[in-house]
Amino acid sequence: SSIEICVPRALLLGKIGLELVMASVDVQRVLLTDNVDVSCKEALESAGIGVEVRNKMTKDELLDLVPNFDALVVRSATKVTEEILQRGAEGRLKLIGRAGTGVDNVDLNAATKLGILVMNAPGGNTLSAAEHACGLILALSRNTAGADASMKAGEWDRKKFMGVEVHGKTLVVLGLGRIGKEVALRMQSFGMRTLGFDPIIPAEATREFGVDQMSVEELYPIADFITVHTPLLPSTKGMINDEIFAKCKKGVRIINAARGGIVDEDALLRALQSGQCGGAGLDVYAVEPPKNPPLIQHPKVIACPHIGASTVEGQRRCGGDIGRQIVDLTQRKGLVGAINCPALEAAYQPSLRPLINLALALGKLASVCDGANVSVAVPAARKGRDARSLAAAVLAGYLMPRDPQVNLINAPGIGKSAGVSVNVVDGLPSSGCDLTVSVDGKVFGGVAAGGDAIVVKEICSRNLGVLLKKYVVVFLGGKEVSVDDVVKSVGSSSCVAAAR
Repeated sequence: SSIEICVPRALLLGKIGLELVMASVDVQRVLLTDNVDVSCKEALESAGIGVEVRNKMTKDELLDLVPNFDALVVRSATKVTEEILQRGAEGRLKLIGRAGTGVDNVDLNAATKLGILVMNAPGGNTLSAAEHACGLILALSRNTAGADASMKAGEWDRKKFMGVEVHGKTLVVLGLGRIGKEVALRMQSFGMRTLGFDPIIPAEATREFGVDQMSVEELYPIADFITVHTPLLPSTKGMINDEIFAKCKKGVRIINAARGGIVDEDALLRALQSGQCGGAGLDVYAVEPPKNPPLIQHPKVIACPHIGASTVEGQRRCGGDIGRQIVDLTQRKGLVGAINCPALEAAYQPSLRPLINLALALGKLASVCDGANVSVAVPAARKGRDARSLAAAVLAGYLMPRDPQVNLINAPGIGKSAGVSVNVVDGLPSSGCDLTVSVDGKVFGGVAAGGDAIVVKEICSRNLGVLLKKYVVVFLGGKEVSVDDVVKSVGSSSCVAAAR
């Protein structure tokens, strides 16, 4: 037998599905700083989002303002510290937008812990940064900066600035993402042989744009020029060091327009002084402004003040991109550039949204068990990153009844503090289910029925169908299941009925 009860959608999906999660990043007011391009303001205002521009603020002024806004958009000058994030979270702050690629100036750990989404505009300054790196390669090869300084000093010394052609030389590109790829393509037009290494991008993919990958041990001894285009990570910090310089050709030239700290600056200075390094083009530094005058003033160093993204076109693209990304997020059209929440990004993908919705629902239903050993079984096609996103959604649903501040961003951290985690098991879901969630041996399973509708087929390992579709909830069979327990999880007795 079955009983059908009509309930308002808000009581159904608003309590158990994606609507609550997506509302957590609804943006109505945005604070722009750091001279973010006007294209950002235009994109936001065209969608009816309120914008305030404050380009020069003290830390205290920012602390006073930030709680009044849903989002803060910065370039690289403003340091978004834990203190600022905490102050913002006490008010409305839900999102940090970086009008550019790097997020070194944002405390990602603090943002994630507070459930604040961090986004960047990954493609906006790609061409600007790539062209700048190419310019440094060419300027190094012909001693252009030194020759210019000599002329301005009233000298005329042609022999002092003997250079080399780049044609026929080997360029090693470390990091073959968007910028590394564009650098390689441009320098190929100068006749350079382009080789590289990337731990993520397959060799077949880079071969399509003319870059053969080799191990770094093979690359260093044959490089005439090395240009780095990796993020600054524990694994990349100081990756160009004394040991690496010793493996390189004498006179190798180094370009770093990526992130300060990837090249060990003390080791670089020693290599320049010994002649092992024939020149360096630097746009980024371990500390900015740099605190290493002997390196900056070395005659074989071209030093720039972090201007890789400083073009009119690049800033226009970055500003416009981050503005449109915020609009798309608010209008539920999509999520691009999420730095600290792959699960939320997955929720905006049409192919994954139904499963994320199901994972949230099963997690919330499973919370009646109040156990610490939670696992999820996913389809074989969803193993890997998709599985991790689904596990995060299960955990968010599981924790929401305990803590109303939980969302897809901070659920892993809150779960860790509470001693609760969700593991992806090797097995497949129960027969007939898209996902199954187990808590201390009790199984909850369900099917994504299209759109935001789901069918819960197992509760506490009992066969029980629960159809959640628009305005209807149907429980079939299974008198062993406590309605009170399910009500406790869903949040309203008006949307629960059970067969007796």
